[in-house]
Amino acid sequence: MRFSPAGDPGIPDDRSATRYLLWLAGRHPFLFGSGIALGIVWMVAQALMPAAVGRAVDAGLAHRDPDALLTWGAVLLGLGVLQAVAGILRHRCAVHNWLAAAYRTVQVTVGATNRLGGALHRRVAAGEVVSIGTADIEHIGSAIDITARGAGSIVAVGTVAVILLDASVPLGLVVVLGVPLLMGLVGLLIRPLHRQQQAYRDSEGRLTARAGDIVSGLRVLRGVGGEPVLSARYRAQSQALRADGLRVARVESLLEAAQVLLPGAFVVLVTWLGARFALRGEISAGQLVAFYGYTAFLVSPLRNLTEAADKLTRGHVAARRVVRLLRLTPELVDPAHPAALPAGPGDLVDVQSGLVLRPGRFTALAASAPEDAAAIADRLGRYADGDVTLHGVPLRDLAVATVRERILVADNDAHLFTGPLRSELDPHDAADRAAVEAALVAASATDIVEALPDGLDGRVAERGREFSGGQRQRLRLARALVADPETLVLVEPTSAVDAHTEARIAERLGAARRGRTTLVCTTSPLVLGRAEHVVFVEDGKVVAEGRHDELLAAEPRYAATVSREEER
Repeated sequence: MRFSPAGDPGIPDDRSATRYLLWLAGRHPFLFGSGIALGIVWMVAQALMPAAVGRAVDAGLAHRDPDALLTWGAVLLGLGVLQAVAGILRHRCAVHNWLAAAYRTVQVTVGATNRLGGALHRRVAAGEVVSIGTADIEHIGSAIDITARGAGSIVAVGTVAVILLDASVPLGLVVVLGVPLLMGLVGLLIRPLHRQQQAYRDSEGRLTARAGDIVSGLRVLRGVGGEPVLSARYRAQSQALRADGLRVARVESLLEAAQVLLPGAFVVLVTWLGARFALRGEISAGQLVAFYGYTAFLVSPLRNLTEAADKLTRGHVAARRVVRLLRLTPELVDPAHPAALPAGPGDLVDVQSGLVLRPGRFTALAASAPEDAAAIADRLGRYADGDVTLHGVPLRDLAVATVRERILVADNDAHLFTGPLRSELDPHDAADRAAVEAALVAASATDIVEALPDGLDGRVAERGREFSGGQRQRLRLARALVADPETLVLVEPTSAVDAHTEARIAERLGAARRGRTTLVCTTSPLVLGRAEHVVFVEDGKVVAEGRHDELLAAEPRYAATVSREEER
């Protein structure tokens, strides 16, 4: 019944939408149970008020008995106080349950995205994840919240039915048979609403993903003249989403109308029958007053029940989306019994390419095809499976967390996040200010910090959009240097900077990483010339090794690759 990959061992193993909602409810059993109990007390106290009023009319007013009138008046007051107190506490529990369910969903969603890691964007659209955190959490929270009022309404309707059956079997049967009939009529609207909401939610996720793609690639689109085409497609998809929304609204409007019309018609029917029974002397005046009170009261629980059907449907649709994300499994998982890794640096070997990284050495890798260098970096960091060993131990035999602690791969797909720049450069707050400043110097990024009004305390906007491409690249390099991993793999860390800045970075990088294992994947002569050891890769295999000047003289293919870089 449990599974651990999603980050919480208590999530149901089959991860169905219904079981997920039950799991959320069970996270705080005391408050969830208290909310239901208080909801029952709250509604039953209201259901008993018409009975107290009816007894006050019959025993007090009809028989002119002041004591009986005071007694039933006190009972009515007590029921009012009980209803008020229970209602306040129920609302308090309901708000807690709403927030707990919504934000617990955020936690498991973030845990699932972290677990998927680099495979996330290949397995699910970004818009899907965003929609879970913006729209779905509200529906899931509301589904948990409505249970208290829904349970109270069911018990209250049952209580009223028992009282009416005791007083008048026909009227009692009207309630006993009429309420299920009303709920059945509402249920006829639930299924199409469920279907339309699912279609709308799918369209919303696709449109959000498209909007994200357009925004992130806006400069490129404008450069190649593709903005009008993508804008037209976005408008067409937006109108399709609007049409889906109108279909959902059409069904929802019918449901809202049913919430008013059906209980209202039910009240009219019971009141009319009660009046006829009173005229025939089958019930007393007090009972007629009580019956009218019951019918007026029944509007509230019946609306609660139709609202519960609506919100539980929405919550089920939203939970299905969350479960779909939780069902995704990462491409790389920990072995059942992770191997132990010796402490300290060791040889890092990529068997497939023949690359051997010696500990403590500044190595550069030049590949005739950039994708070969990226593939090797992914294997070294265990972002892709491969025959890679550290200290002679295969990386696939190690826990992924252990690999991440020992080997850091920094490429140009990494993002800058919103927040203070210092926290962005040192997210774990593990380095002192001197280490951060030294990393900025090595990455030739001090001018970026100096340009900010608050320096390291300045805030970074989303994805660092206030910085140029070269500035973002230098800040990412500084962040990798601050982390100071045992083995650092840099993929094209200077591709977006000018030649003067690149020369400064190449000159300082070796000193900043002295004594630590470093691999730089690049074809820049400025960086290659500063490396202690250069490896040349062609067709995914190491074909030559040595110093930069040696390879230029002895390996024509290497010289051709580097020359292309110089020509650019």
